[in-house]
Amino acid sequence: MTELPVTFQDVLAAANRIKGVVIRTGLTRSVELDRITGGRIWVKPECLQLSGSFKFRGAYNRLVQIDDAGRKNGVVAFSSGNHGQGVALAANMLGMPATIVMPEDAPAIKVARTRSHGAEVVFFDRHSEDREAIAAQISAETGAIVVPSYDDVHIIAGQGTLGIEVAEDLIAMNEKLDAYIVPAGGGGLFAGNNLAFSGLMPDVARYSAEPADYDDHARSFAKGTRQSVAPGVPSSICDAILTSSPGELTFAINSVYAKAGLKASDDDVRRAMTFAFDYLNLVVEPGGAIALACVLNGSIDCRGKNVAVLLSGGNVDRDFMCDTLQRNPK
Repeated sequence: MTELPVTFQDVLAAANRIKGVVIRTGLTRSVELDRITGGRIWVKPECLQLSGSFKFRGAYNRLVQIDDAGRKNGVVAFSSGNHGQGVALAANMLGMPATIVMPEDAPAIKVARTRSHGAEVVFFDRHSEDREAIAAQISAETGAIVVPSYDDVHIIAGQGTLGIEVAEDLIAMNEKLDAYIVPAGGGGLFAGNNLAFSGLMPDVARYSAEPADYDDHARSFAKGTRQSVAPGVPSSICDAILTSSPGELTFAINSVYAKAGLKASDDDVRRAMTFAFDYLNLVVEPGGAIALACVLNGSIDCRGKNVAVLLSGGNVDRDFMCDTLQRNPK
């Protein structure tokens, strides 16, 4: 096997590094979910994590390793919201200034919460401006360290701590697992979880989950090379995972371990958000519900299987959540 940019040992080191800082979010079940799918479905509610999503894990793992000299100039990140919130919170905890480059159409709740952690928000037009170039310019002017959202070894290792928890909790209950489904945007979360499972539960089939028109991971796994989203593809409500192609580092890892990619429509996602609210007592954002949507829409046959599903975030505007619930009455 080709040497990977991040290893299982890196994920273990990250888990020790952030222990006692992150919330160990545990696993939950739903009788109704088992009935509908015909399987035993384990749900990881990372929507209950500090900052409202898994992104805090990677952000803290990256920032805590910056030395005192580097911390003075702070950090800059580009994000539609969740990575920005994670970086802002981690920076606040560590006494560092933070600037977050966010799209003008980012959900208001994500902007407000990013600012609530003390970060400065700089907006950009996602259709005409390059967020990475803006972050690079801010870094050049201020000396701030750029913290990528997924294609970074420390970010990937930090996100993998989530998979360590899933596997450890199942092992502690003497439960075996057939499949694990993880949301994928740039692929950092999926990569970290793939590495975690490679060390603890290597025989589990691992699937990425994406919006129907942004299935670049699914197509990349099928073809064996990184594929991109076609220009002009309509947007999706899953703002947190709308990336144009898998990351270079993340694909190097995911292409080794992924079974395949799954996908779901926006309507599927809304139904999954409603299901999580009604039967799991959880508020989940669109991108965070994509793995559950893939289970509920039948993209994977769960009959007679043990399947783990990751709910990766819960930062959703109140009005959008209310509209979703109204569209999907019981």
